[in-house]
Amino acid sequence: MSEVLSTFRLHTGDAAPDFSLPNAHGTVVTLKDAMGPKGLLVVFACNHCPFVVHLADALGVLARELWEQGVHTVAINSNDTEKYPQDGPEHMMEFSQERKWDFPYLIDDTQETAIAYGAACTPDFFLFDGEGHLFYAGQFDDSRPRSGQAAHGGDLRESARRMLAGEEPLARPYPSSGCNIKWKPGKQPAWWDAGG
Repeated sequence: MSEVLSTFRLHTGDAAPDFSLPNAHGTVVTLKDAMGPKGLLVVFACNHCPFVVHLADALGVLARELWEQGVHTVAINSNDTEKYPQDGPEHMMEFSQERKWDFPYLIDDTQETAIAYGAACTPDFFLFDGEGHLFYAGQFDDSRPRSGQAAHGGDLRESARRMLAGEEPLARPYPSSGCNIKWKPGKQPAWWDAGG
């Protein structure tokens, strides 16, 4: 299990890149569809990464908390599903149901959305305010697989609290860490230098 730190391309205040992506059933969801009245959490995820598996249940819980506060959640799977069939649509449906993800889980087959957001790993988190501007990009919390610590979402939860309260963002958010996005041949972006 290799660990990659995400390399941010979006900066605080940047607008959320638009997307129009299907879920596993083929229903297309756009950025406008996904956005909540007070914000949107965009999570780049997949089914097999140990880092995603570690926090998936806690993410489902936090997403429900955020929904009640007007912040919606969307997950995006950008992995190459030909080389990694365990991340394919049929497994996405099963995974999201098991983890009680009550939010859209979308397929970024072209990987253009991951590139637009600067996503480098799974999971990677981007929290936008109600105007669609980036407030936080960083880790879910400081727990890791096999650390013995349960996922709690502390960093993301505190960032959402600050955003909704009109406070300043965290000064130095710790980057997301996880498994590198599985790029298709020729799709690995030039800025992605995590070596993997």
